[in-house]
Parts: sequence; C-alpha cells; structure tokens
Amino acid sequence: MDKCSFCGRTKKEANLLVAGLEGHICDHCIEQAYSIMNEELGSKKNISFDTINLLKPAEIKNFLDQYVIGQDMAKKIISVAVYNHYKRLMQKSDGDDIEIEKSNIILVGETGTGKTLLARTVAKMLHVPFTIVDATVLTEAGYVGEDIESLLTRLLQNADYDVKAAEKGIVFIDEIDKIARKGDNPSITRDVSGEGVQQGLLKLLEGSIVNVPPQGGRKHPEQKMIPVDTKNVLFICGGAFEGIEKKIAQRMNTQIVGYGAAKIREKVDKDNLLKYIAPQDLRAYGLIPEIIGRLPVVTHLDPLDRKALRAILTEPKNALVKQYIKLFKMDNIELTFDEGVLEFIVDKAIEFKLGARGLRSICESIMLDAMFEMPSLGKDELMITIDYAAHKLEHIDMQVLKAS
Repeated sequence: MDKCSFCGRTKKEANLLVAGLEGHICDHCIEQAYSIMNEELGSKKNISFDTINLLKPAEIKNFLDQYVIGQDMAKKIISVAVYNHYKRLMQKSDGDDIEIEKSNIILVGETGTGKTLLARTVAKMLHVPFTIVDATVLTEAGYVGEDIESLLTRLLQNADYDVKAAEKGIVFIDEIDKIARKGDNPSITRDVSGEGVQQGLLKLLEGSIVNVPPQGGRKHPEQKMIPVDTKNVLFICGGAFEGIEKKIAQRMNTQIVGYGAAKIREKVDKDNLLKYIAPQDLRAYGLIPEIIGRLPVVTHLDPLDRKALRAILTEPKNALVKQYIKLFKMDNIELTFDEGVLEFIVDKAIEFKLGARGLRSICESIMLDAMFEMPSLGKDELMITIDYAAHKLEHIDMQVLKAS
C-alpha cells in the first residue's frame, strides 16, 4: 500500500500523495517542509547590520552623481546623513555613555528639482528598509485619510515585517510643506491635515515606541498592533514650500541694516533666495517649532538652469533620451535626435517653468505619434528633427501642459 515516506500516512488518510522514484510524500509533509524552508532561508536572507559594507560619503555621492544632475550640496548632506546613520546602527557600547543622535533632514526646493529622485536613488543602494510616503494623505485621528502610523506600516511592509530591520530603516516624507498651518497663530480647533498632523509626527521623528497596524489603519480594526521603536529610523523630509522666498526676503531685509547694508544687498542672489533658507523661515511658513527642532539639518535644492536641464536629457544613467532610444530599440528601430531638438525641449521647459519633471511631458507630446505609428510601419530608423518636434507641439495646448 502506498504511504508517505516521511509520516507514514496512507493514501486514504492524506488529501494528496505525490509519488517519487522510491517513495511518496503527502500534502501535510509538503506544507511542513515549505514552512521549514521559509524559516531557514528567510533567516539567511536577512542582512546582518554588523557586517554591512559601509560606503563612505564620497562613494555615496558618486553613486548619486550617476543619476542626479547638479544639487551638489544636497547630495553631500544626504551622503553624510546616510553614512552617519549606518555608523549609528553599527556602533557598539564602549562605556563612554556617548549616544550619537540621528540627524533628520529637511530638503527645500522648487518642484522638479529632484527631491524625490534623490530619495529614490538613495533607495537603490541602501541595505536598510526604505520607503517614500506622501504627507498630503495624512490626517489627524478621527478624520478620513491615513493615520500618522501608516508611515511605519509601509516601512514594515518593505522590511517583510521584520521589525528589527524596519527599526533601522529610512523614511522619506514628501510634500512636508502641505501640512504647514495656514496662519501664524496656533489653531484652537482640530486641523484636518495641518498642525495636528505635525504634532502627531513629533513622536515618530524624536524616537518612541509606536503601535503600528500591519495592514493599515481603520480598514482592519481587529488586527493586532506591532510595536515599532523609531529611535533608529532616519527621516528625510522634502517639500517645495512655494512662496517661502517672500519669508526669506522679509527676514533678510530686516536684518540688513547699517552702513554696510547696500553692499550686503548687492551680494544677495535674488534669483535663488532658497540658498539662504533658515529654520525661522520654516516657522514663518507654518511648521511648528517642535518639528523644526527634530529636523536639525536644513538644506535646499537649486533651481535647474539651462545647462542642468540639457544635461538631464542625456547624461544620467536613466536619462530621458536613453529611455526613448531603448524603447524603440525593443522594436528594432534606431532612434536619433538632432542637437537642435534637445535645445528646443529645454527652451520649452524653461518657458513654462516646468522643471525636470516637465521635460518628460514635453518629450511625450513630441514622441506620441512616433511611438504609436512606428512599430507597425516596419521601418528600422527614425530621426527626430527640430521641425518635427515644433510641428508636434503646435497641436498641444501648452497651457494645459503647464497646468499638469
């Protein structure tokens, strides 16, 4: 009689009996072997933070340089923060009672300057769990939206629910400026997505044990909470802070007084006031002092000039032009661009102040018909000329493109 070679169950006792060369295995033993295999292999796959190959700040910046054009100061600051974060994870107690605090970062820059791209690029090279979350969906408890703890839910998911690994991860909070309170006076009522959300973020940024719903917030009220300690989680925040230049200008005008005022004013770069960003400007914009104190490293991203926009089209590893060439190569079509076309695309991006993000919108408008027709025509080459690009953009409502 056929029976399982592992547990001895007969064919009648098992739901399924799989035959091999010299034996059989039942469905119960298959399930048990599968769970054992997951436990064994899972423990081997987890990265040991004691044996991480620590990248130096210069090496981290070199990696970022391959994907992000310009923004040297922001890249240096992020490289140092990530490097110090790794060192914090690897530090061993040597009896001197010196505890290194984490340096949470806030990035301020116009839309399309590369804040999210920097975060995504860092994610490619990190050996710790990493997640990007959007602050605009966060609301106070009691309102429809996502709870503050949902930030850590996503971190847990990226760590395959390994709590110890998640507690040593990095979180990028995008659109942090959207939760600034609208007035300079503290709110005396509940604020759906403003000061109340900032207050909720304080405990996460500072470092505390937070009960995290593993499947998200209110959709699964019966789920068991998972305690996560955020003491070793590094937070990087980014936001456009549109209009903060006015706050910076007001502060600088009030400070520049006396006989040397005129000379100091001449040295001020009025085209890039963000380089003078200071914590008091963030407070004037609407961030509460407590949250600014928990984001001690403040840096800015420079607006992209013509040279940077031109380089973004062709130089990074994942440059837009390289992406289109690869897409057409998959259909055995050799795609080339006239030099004037690239300059034309940059001109349009500057004209409508679209930043790097707008380059993609303009390229899509130019390439749409070619991507639609060429795979069916059987041709093996395509050259995009400046006349072709200008003709395609004539049919596009540029005001709609600007709004997007």
